[in-house]
Parts: sequence; C-alpha cells; structure tokens
Amino acid sequence: MNFTEIERLEDEFQLTTYKKMGIAVERGSGSWVWTSDGEKYLDLYGGHAVCGTGHSHPYVVNAIKEPTDFFNVFLIGLTTGCVYALVALGYTLVYGILQLINFAHGDVFALSGLFASTIVVSVFSLDTGSGSLSIAGGLAATFVIAAAFGATVNSAIEFIAYRRLRNAPRLAPLISAIGVSFILQNVGLLWGKLAWHYGDYGALVGLVVFIVIMAVGLWGIAVLNERTNVPNGAARATLWIVPIFLLAAIAVGALNFTRNSILPPASPAATEIQSKPKIMGTTDVAPKDVPAGLISTENLFGPDSRIRLSILDIAVVVVGVLLMAGLYLFVQRTRAGKAMRATAQDRDAARLMGIDVDRTISLAFLLGGALAGAAGLIAAIYTTQVVFDLGFKAGLLAFTSAVLGGIGNVVGAMLGGFLIGLIQTLSDQYLATQWTNAVIFGILVAILIFRPSGLLGEDVGQKA
Repeated sequence: MNFTEIERLEDEFQLTTYKKMGIAVERGSGSWVWTSDGEKYLDLYGGHAVCGTGHSHPYVVNAIKEPTDFFNVFLIGLTTGCVYALVALGYTLVYGILQLINFAHGDVFALSGLFASTIVVSVFSLDTGSGSLSIAGGLAATFVIAAAFGATVNSAIEFIAYRRLRNAPRLAPLISAIGVSFILQNVGLLWGKLAWHYGDYGALVGLVVFIVIMAVGLWGIAVLNERTNVPNGAARATLWIVPIFLLAAIAVGALNFTRNSILPPASPAATEIQSKPKIMGTTDVAPKDVPAGLISTENLFGPDSRIRLSILDIAVVVVGVLLMAGLYLFVQRTRAGKAMRATAQDRDAARLMGIDVDRTISLAFLLGGALAGAAGLIAAIYTTQVVFDLGFKAGLLAFTSAVLGGIGNVVGAMLGGFLIGLIQTLSDQYLATQWTNAVIFGILVAILIFRPSGLLGEDVGQKA
C-alpha cells in the first residue's frame, strides 16, 4: 500500500471544512487529521499524519474542478466568516472609542465557547436523542446565557484591567490586554482540566468560587491602593504584587477545597482526572465536545447531491446576520448608540455635552462581549469542539477582519469577517492549509499599503 503524506488541520474550522466537503475525518494523537477519498487507513509517521490510499495526489488539497465544489466551499467560508465578523465587531467597538486593541477579546470568545458547551452538555444534557423542543429551548437558553457570560467577562476586564489606564500611555493598556489574554487562556486550561460530566458538579461550583474570590479580591486590592497614599514607587508595587499572589493562592485553595468537598475521591470524575494524559507539565488540553447533529446537518438537497447545504449552515448565517444588523441599528438609531458615536468622535466634547463617557465605554465592552459569547456558542455547535486556545487564532483573524474592513467601522468589520472566512476556506481548498495564513496576511499587507484605512475607511460617522 502506498502512503501519501497529508496535513494536520490547524483548527476546528478547517476540520469542519473537510467534513462538509464529504472527506472522511479522523482524530489521531491529539491532532485533527483527515484521509482523502474516504480512506480510513490512518497512522502517524515521523510526526506527520499519513494515510493509505490507492490514488495519486501530488498535493492533498487540489484545485476544485467542479462548480458545485466551489459553491460548497463558498458556503463554508460564509458560515465561518459569520463567526469572525461577530468577534471582529467587538474589536472595532472598543477601538473606535478607546483606540485600544483588546487582545483579550478572542479569549473571551473561546472562554464563552467552553462555557456554552458546558451548559449544553452538563446542564441541559442535550444530545441527538433529545426532543426537538428540548433542543430548541436548551439552545435558546444557552444562547442568552452565553451572551450574558461573555458580556460579564468583557465588562469585568474593562473595569479591572483597562479603566484605570485610560489616561496612561498607549503601551500600558496594550500590555495589560496581552496579560489578560494569557490569564483567560489559563482559565480555559483549568476549565478543560476539570471533568464536568459524570456528575462532577463540584468542578463547576469550585470554578464559580474561584472567579468570585478573584473578582472581589482584585476589587479590594484596587480600592486599598487607591486609598493608600504611598509616595514610594517600590512600596506601591509591593502593595499590588504581594496581595495578588496571596489572593491567587487563596482562590486556588478555595477551588480545590470546594471541589474535593463535593466530589468523592472514588467517583468516576476523580478517576477520569487521574487517568487523563498530561501535557505541559500537569495540565491537559481537554477539549470540550458538543454533540454533533443538535441542529440538523443533513443535506437539504439530498444525500446524493454534490451541493451541500444544511439547516445548520442556514441557522449560523441567519443568526449571525441578525446579530450584526441588530448591532448596526442599535449604534445608528438609539440614544445610547449616538452616545457611542459621539464618544468615539471626541470624548471630551461628548463629556461636555452631558454624555456619561465611562458608562458609554462600558456599554461598548458589554456589547462586544455579548457578541463574542454568542459567537462562542455558534462556533461550538458548528465545529462540535472548543479548546482553550481557540481564541488565539480566531481572535487574530477577527482582528485582521476588523483592520481589513476598516477598524472603527462597524460595517467594515462585518465585511472583513466575511472576506477573511472566504479567503481562508478558498485557500484551504485551492492551495494548501499551510499557505492559508500567508495568503490572508499577504492580502492584508497589500491592502494596508495601498489603503491604510481599510476597505471602507475609518468612517468617524459610523464607528463606535
């Protein structure tokens, strides 16, 4: 048997692309790999995925010869672009007002996806065997909960990490955003490490205790430093660093104590945690899976049709477009939206006109977080899996979408998201997955060279 080397998929969106193209997909050694032409011979050789096939393929991803295949890829790019556009709106909302690149926004999206998958699987216990009304009601409730979760996390980030740095040099909030991004990634790692199923509700309670203690403690440390007048710089730093280390130790101890008090050591969940393979020292990746088929993925044109369109595809596009349209109308037609546009144009003038600038900025973070939370649920259902670092690449591509369309421009962020989704899937199919990032950022660089403001420019009248 001849073995042909194939590629690893870089993320769950590429996995979904090949699944929807009718190409068999398997999971091997912790990485998504796929076999061409439906062959199931799968192994790992020399650190690369290989598959046995009797066909000759000079490259795994060949040029599409059939227009129906192009249509399928176009639909996949459209649905993927919806997710990128929703996340990109969060970037452009914040940048339009604060000129701040909130690098933690992608991780809010990933954490919301983990939270949504936990609600779907562990709280509502939804699977393909559940009734249609149960699935519809559970997903609708999860949608609202995930949006509220994302909005809460993003608002908390703004209050704790950014608000006190509004008048600081631009480098300070940028570094703070990167730090928050790493914190959220580690929270995602912790989230994946805990066994949420098999009745392990202690993990959920423990994590809630951890978040509450950290939030209250950070607020208390901030108030303490505000009320303590210490002229010495080293002493001021000590008043921050030492209490934060103590707070982290107390919060982690409370998490473990709460979980161990609720979860018996001999329970299936505890046994599962001990038996999981470990990487990166003592932490496992532990992706969160969502049952496939909660929203029908059957081809509406019939199983024999080469054109593939499902109810899930339609639902993703419809929900995404409705959310984007709702945000656009909110920014353009409501008093709060006008306040956001005025604040984006000139904060000092807006304050003189009686606009509560602090509340308006918090509203921008709230809306951006809600969209990230909704996008997290959509991505979890569409890809059927969420991992802790999903937000890194998805967030980077979403930020690229905002820049491509014209950062600070709401419509530009939407357009950029769809374009990046289409470019990604077309490159995956026509070229090769290892060239996709080069193609995306090459196009971005070219556009910024010839049109630095993006495709639609930085429209002060519309940015928010």
